[in-house]
Amino acid sequence: MNPLTPQRKWRAITVATIVLAPACWVLPAGLALVPFVFLALAFLSEHPAAPGAVVRALGLCALVGAVVGVLVGAVPGVVAGVGAGGVVAMRRERDQTVRARVLAVGVATVYAFVLAHTAGAAVLLPLPVLPFTAIGIADHLAERRWERAAT
Repeated sequence: MNPLTPQRKWRAITVATIVLAPACWVLPAGLALVPFVFLALAFLSEHPAAPGAVVRALGLCALVGAVVGVLVGAVPGVVAGVGAGGVVAMRRERDQTVRARVLAVGVATVYAFVLAHTAGAAVLLPLPVLPFTAIGIADHLAERRWERAAT
């Protein structure tokens, strides 16, 4: 399998984020779009087992989103759930770890929690950008770290 170029990865993140935006802005009706978010992410990132990854992503999204949503609120629940699904839906390269992705989604969730309690409803505008961008940045940092270690 050929390595996933940064352009393809960020294209997958961009398309998935664009599909996610209406789902976040018209909760709960927009939740019907979430499967398409993970389909776009898995297939555009060229995941080798894309259909299975989408099913796992949907399950994780529902589980993590519900737990975090009940514990700390709907806005961080959406970020945590969608981010958890994105961790498994987006293809990983050899130098990218699940741990780094989970940590990035955790940071994005905390950021969404802080925004929700300080900015109120205005947090819904940038909300779709948080989960997948966090995963992309975590992957980028892991790639840089791996390249430095290889030289």
